[in-house]
Amino acid sequence: MMRTIETESYGGPEVLSLGERSVPQPKDHEIIIKVTSAGVNGPDIIQRRGHYPPPKGASDLLGLEVSGTVHAIGKDVARWQAGDTVCALTHGGGYAEFVAVDGHHCLSIPEGVSLQDAGGLPETYFTVWSNLFYQQTIKPGSRLLVHGGAGGIGTTAIQLGAALGMDVFTTCRGPEKAKFCLELGATRAIDYSNEDFVEILREAGGANLIVDIMGGDYIARNLKATAPDARIIQLAFRAGSKVEVDLMAVMLKRLTITGSTLRSRPDAFKAAIAADLQAKVWPLFAKGKLKPLTHKVFAMDEARDAHEMMEASTHVGKILLKIN
Repeated sequence: MMRTIETESYGGPEVLSLGERSVPQPKDHEIIIKVTSAGVNGPDIIQRRGHYPPPKGASDLLGLEVSGTVHAIGKDVARWQAGDTVCALTHGGGYAEFVAVDGHHCLSIPEGVSLQDAGGLPETYFTVWSNLFYQQTIKPGSRLLVHGGAGGIGTTAIQLGAALGMDVFTTCRGPEKAKFCLELGATRAIDYSNEDFVEILREAGGANLIVDIMGGDYIARNLKATAPDARIIQLAFRAGSKVEVDLMAVMLKRLTITGSTLRSRPDAFKAAIAADLQAKVWPLFAKGKLKPLTHKVFAMDEARDAHEMMEASTHVGKILLKIN
């Protein structure tokens, strides 16, 4: 048996509680990870509220990323052996002492990163790399605008953009978060409480790439802040997804607007992203160009507190649950 974090019903953080289930058994292509830490992410909050059901066949437990030790392997798994330390993207089930994961969705722990901190890497790195940089030509000096620069997606996008030679602009609130974003490699941190990112990007020549988690009125403003031939990546809609917007700029500037949810992508796609991250991104940790950004680690029985912090947006970087 293993300890789990259960969702008693849909609702606020108070619906989370400790539970117990049988340890999962690996399918032929899976490994069982004894979980060291699990990342707390926005999709966990949405699922807890009842608006993000797990895919067919996936665990109903929360938790989309983990780090830990390989406990058991399926008969078709060749790369990993019991005792290996890994971090992994999951379909769900990370809020537990053991989780079943597709062996192709696991990565080694980057050099210089602790096993605990590695639990906060997969979800944001898979998301940012697959949407912004995978199979894309990135020109050094091109301008990247990252909304929500102090969060998990934001801090990852800033670091990767800077590491690839981009001129990174980011929005955040307050001088403390602005200073933090600049230390990560941003060229300009825009305090959205008293500055207009549209005006600032226009003066700089327009953004060539925008990653947005806000939606709402940011959708129309992003169109105004772009350079010609820019891409806009929509990854969340914290301010709402239903808006009225003039799309004339899309035609006149030849803009591309896209977005995705990672959880529903095919297993083969996630395996390709994992291989690309292992080859092209993980070595940047050893070179000091990337670093894990853990804001706080909560004990397993403090999952409610972790979710309250996530919803309050008082964190800078990743929130983790210490499982084992």
